[in-house]
Amino acid sequence: MTPPSIPWRPLSQPRFLIGICHFPEQEPREHLASDAALMAEAGIETVRMGEFAWSVLEPEEGRYDFSLFDEAIAELAGQGIDTIFCTPTATPPRWLTHRHPDMLRVDQNGVAQRHGSRQHVDITHPLFREHSRRITRALADHYRSNPHVIGWQTDNELNTHFSESHSAVAQDAFRGWLVARYGNIDALNAAWGTVFWNRQYDDFAQVETPVTNRPASADPSHLLDYRRFLADMTRDFQSEQVAILRAANPAWFVFHNIGRLNDIDLRDFGTGLDFLGTDLYPGLRDEFMKVGLGYAQAMQLDSFRGWAGNFIVPELQLGAGAHPAFAIPAPEPGELGRFAFSSVARGADGLIWFRWTSARYGAEAYWMGALDHDRVPRRRYAELKQTISELKAVRDEVLGTSVDIDVAILGADWTNEIAQATFSLGLPSLAELALPLHHHCYLRNIRCGFAAPGDDLSRVKIAFVPHLALWDDRWTAPLSRFVGAGGILVIGARTATRTANNHVATETPPGPLAELCGVRVSEFGRLPALGASSILSGAVFQVENVKSGRMAESARREQFVDFGGEPVQAAHGYEILEPAEGVEVLARWNARFLAGEPAVTRRRLGAGSVIYVGTYLTHPLVARLFEPLFAETGVRPPMALPAGVELTTRSGPETILTFLQNTTDEARTVETPDGAIDLPPFGSTILRARAGHAGK
Repeated sequence: MTPPSIPWRPLSQPRFLIGICHFPEQEPREHLASDAALMAEAGIETVRMGEFAWSVLEPEEGRYDFSLFDEAIAELAGQGIDTIFCTPTATPPRWLTHRHPDMLRVDQNGVAQRHGSRQHVDITHPLFREHSRRITRALADHYRSNPHVIGWQTDNELNTHFSESHSAVAQDAFRGWLVARYGNIDALNAAWGTVFWNRQYDDFAQVETPVTNRPASADPSHLLDYRRFLADMTRDFQSEQVAILRAANPAWFVFHNIGRLNDIDLRDFGTGLDFLGTDLYPGLRDEFMKVGLGYAQAMQLDSFRGWAGNFIVPELQLGAGAHPAFAIPAPEPGELGRFAFSSVARGADGLIWFRWTSARYGAEAYWMGALDHDRVPRRRYAELKQTISELKAVRDEVLGTSVDIDVAILGADWTNEIAQATFSLGLPSLAELALPLHHHCYLRNIRCGFAAPGDDLSRVKIAFVPHLALWDDRWTAPLSRFVGAGGILVIGARTATRTANNHVATETPPGPLAELCGVRVSEFGRLPALGASSILSGAVFQVENVKSGRMAESARREQFVDFGGEPVQAAHGYEILEPAEGVEVLARWNARFLAGEPAVTRRRLGAGSVIYVGTYLTHPLVARLFEPLFAETGVRPPMALPAGVELTTRSGPETILTFLQNTTDEARTVETPDGAIDLPPFGSTILRARAGHAGK
């Protein structure tokens, strides 16, 4: 049987993990037994520990002391609780960095990082890699036969704070990576286009890591390769640990907890792991918080699932959190459960809360856990206990199922994300450019998620290519088959316009997609920012027009496309399209020199269609363009719901689980085919049905 494509891939583990993060080294030793008993009473089955404890485990080089963790693991086991251990390499000990200061990362200003925080050591440094392998091997050997250690997390949130290094060691490693990639300096010069600005190199020894604004922009091709190098180094650093752990005990599962995707090619990075995890603190996602806490969680989990398939949440927000410069609010009564069930609804096959005790010192001194600072279990502990009880009632049904999506955003391609960042033209990230479509679907409970252009889309009805400038020719044929079988493919502006080296392609856009789309692009350019003065006309677009998508009588029309007399707001840029014979023009530009030029086209192919959009999405454009496509393909929410109630489905071979989540602080009543259901503030429920096969 062919395994499902990554976005629909369940975890292979037979157990839904229910756990909590704990730091025995930060607590008085006499509390080990009482902590274990309270955890068991709450229903905790697994504890994750050890990620910041290198100095405790190895107080000085070569002298190990595992006694504290041995005792903690034994106390937990006595209460029926297993342990997930972490390799402690995110915070190397001071005796190591003091002895070898050249291990410290160096920023683009040439300043070395300092001991006293985390992720301060350069993972390209050969000696640090040796120490990383050594502490990992010591831990693996020590716990290889301990039946209560069931799995491992590598490091902790790799690259979350800082991913670059410009140290002498990193420079040498980068040059070695370039030699392996290009073989000779002439090939590198061609790949980077170094003839521009007279940047040619005579030898690999002359190449340095790229630094922007010294004094002008760094070369985008150089930057892209540097980011590829950092991603490869991060993967290799982890792979060394994974190999040691697997050799010690092949029965262990191994995963990593992703914080933010800084210089990590997630699909490549995850190939050696059993599964991946994403740490979830909805209040930290500033880029999505402006449209609501529920949406912040949904966007993070839906996009992550497109990269990783089903996942676990190794750190799930349990209480208020703070660092010295910011604080995020505490989940309100009921939200702890909603965070949990919304995570499961969107692909989590395991939950581990952060953290057991509230931190009392350090940069997270006000990060609240299940127990308050005085160690008294109050509201959060009670809600955690209740949530775990509810989870245990459904977890066996969840395993083996995957999240259904009808609309796929084909943005899970790391090279394109990085290429966009290195030469953005002032545009947002690919995820933000896709946000209007995802948010539109979220608000209407239309099942939408993320995938890669090369994934099997047989379970999807509509797919959107969000401006992928670097095109892999291997993607074209599968997308053609998707359309021929009845799928609707929507392609965004500037797709397939650069080469693999981040050069602008010389073939008329959209290059290898021109035949599939039935269009060629004869001109492109930027549009004025929303609400700002127009470069073309000096007109100012008012906020109320931005919200409605309609233009004021006094406004010029550079940002609007016209669907048969209905002007709809566009954004960021324009393309003038030249449709081939038989290709339908859905919308034309409504502007001075653009007036009447094709802006959106449709080519019917087989049982499906290819729609090319010569601009970028806005909420009004999504509504005008996609709503007819939803009606045409039968994409609709499974039931009508009141505002603020999310609906998500997970399907397996025999079962469909429908998750209903009240994301508001007011009660909601949902009318279902079997009667009315009252959802309390932040309440959840699951409906069950039989299914012939997954995804339908």
